[in-house]
Amino acid sequence: MRPLLLLTVANLKTFVRDRAALFWTLAFPLIFVILFGSIFSGGQGKRDIGWSDLDSSAASAQLRTIFASAPNVALTDGSETDLRAKMRSGSLSAIVIVPKGYGDAVSSGRGGAAATLVVYTDPTQQAQAAGTFQLVQGVLAGVNQQISGQPPVVSFEARTIQTQNLSFISYLVPSILGMALMQLGLFSAIPLVADREKLILKRLSATPLRRWQLVGSNVLMRLLIAVVQTVIIIAVGSRLYGVQISGNIVLLAALVVLGSMAFIALGYVIASFARTEEAANGMTSVVQFPLMFLSGTFFPIDEMPDFLKTIARALPLTYLSDALRQVMVDGTPFAPLWVCFAVLAAFLVVCFAIAARFFRWQ
Repeated sequence: MRPLLLLTVANLKTFVRDRAALFWTLAFPLIFVILFGSIFSGGQGKRDIGWSDLDSSAASAQLRTIFASAPNVALTDGSETDLRAKMRSGSLSAIVIVPKGYGDAVSSGRGGAAATLVVYTDPTQQAQAAGTFQLVQGVLAGVNQQISGQPPVVSFEARTIQTQNLSFISYLVPSILGMALMQLGLFSAIPLVADREKLILKRLSATPLRRWQLVGSNVLMRLLIAVVQTVIIIAVGSRLYGVQISGNIVLLAALVVLGSMAFIALGYVIASFARTEEAANGMTSVVQFPLMFLSGTFFPIDEMPDFLKTIARALPLTYLSDALRQVMVDGTPFAPLWVCFAVLAAFLVVCFAIAARFFRWQ
């Protein structure tokens, strides 16, 4: 164990002396937190909306027909309780509740805002919520124009599905943490290839040190950095933007470790096939940018076109970011939490097997 610890300390010293690595690992994710936090404090795919009709009148049936005819909208009927459960599981993007008395308000056409629809949205999916509000406003504007009531007879009340005070930055902080862990793992490829080019790996492999100690020290060093990243990003999100971390700390720690190791293994796969440091840089960029922008890190996957959703479902960062949002801020899931853990574990095993087969020390 002593050689392992000594190598880990040496790797940490080398990492700290590399200012570029420090910037990309620690400062770069914080820039995203501060940038998007400043913008969002305070595309259009298919929108699955729950529909609960408490009035069961001809007017409410007509209203449902208008909503159902809107582009990219699919309505699911049910009780408010059932629909709220479906929304929490991620199968619905919003819920519209038609109150009892809606038909009478429409037929009378007077009395001010006599009927108020209730619209539930997920505050962590702000772009999706804004699209839902725009849809509801457009439909109700047409209804009120037909009634010709002044002021409008029908309005709506916006509510959130969570009990916590979540905002779009609450969605972004876990996503940026996932992105930071992804970058930490991917960039492990570049120093490995550089050491191989300089014959450092060849010399180390000729020493009494075992190869698992050489690999283990590098992995342990990056896991320690992942812990530091996690603490810094959560601290900045909590202190500056009031992000409430309400999840299980043990689950969060397990995700950080599993996600870091999965992407470190991917970094070793890149290092296995990159012959030069320049090639490693290029391959890392080719892998990094699709992961960053197609995995729901900055934009909800539900807002993407269908063909991009298919790609997103195949990316490991999708499941890491989704699991982090579920655990940290109780975000609406893209996939069940156990599925996220299973995908990351399978990805780790596959990447480790590939790296073990093809990694070259010289």
